[in-house]
Amino acid sequence: MYKNGGKRLIDLFFAILFLPLWLPILFILAPIIYFSDKGPIFYNANRLGKEGNIFKMYKFRSMRMNAPDLRNPDGSTFNSEEDPRLTSIGNFLRKSSLDETPQLLNVIKGDMSFIGPRPDLPEQYDLYSEKDKDKLLIRPGITGYNQAYFRNTIPCDYFAG
Repeated sequence: MYKNGGKRLIDLFFAILFLPLWLPILFILAPIIYFSDKGPIFYNANRLGKEGNIFKMYKFRSMRMNAPDLRNPDGSTFNSEEDPRLTSIGNFLRKSSLDETPQLLNVIKGDMSFIGPRPDLPEQYDLYSEKDKDKLLIRPGITGYNQAYFRNTIPCDYFAG
C-alpha cells in the first residue's frame, strides 16, 4: 500500500495542511521579489522526475532577470553566497531556503514528494550510470539525504563510483 500510493497520500495530506501556512509567505515575498527588479515572482526550472519525465519545478526567483547560467565543472549549477547575480532578497531566500517553498505546489501536483532524491537537470540524464537511473523510479523530493547532511558542500557525483 505504502509503495503504491500511501506515500503519495501522506505527501498530499501534509501539502494541503501546509498550504495555508505557506500562503502568507507568498503574499509577503511576492511583492518584494517583484519590486526588486520588476521580474516574475517564480523561477520555473525543467527537472527530471519520476520515470525520467520532465516537469517544471517551482522556486521563488532569487536571481536578477536575464542572469547568465553559470555551471561548475561537474555540470551542477553555480551556488555561492557571493554570487553577484542574486537580488538583495534572493540572498536571504537562499540562505533561509524560502526559495524552495513553492515546491509545495509540485507536491500537490504530484511531480514531487517531500522526501526523495533531489531532481536533476534534464541534460544530466546522459551522464547517469545504470545505478543512477534507479532514482528515477520514485518521485524526486523537496529534501533528501544530501540536503539534510551536506547543504551544497559536495559535488553532484560525490556518491557515484
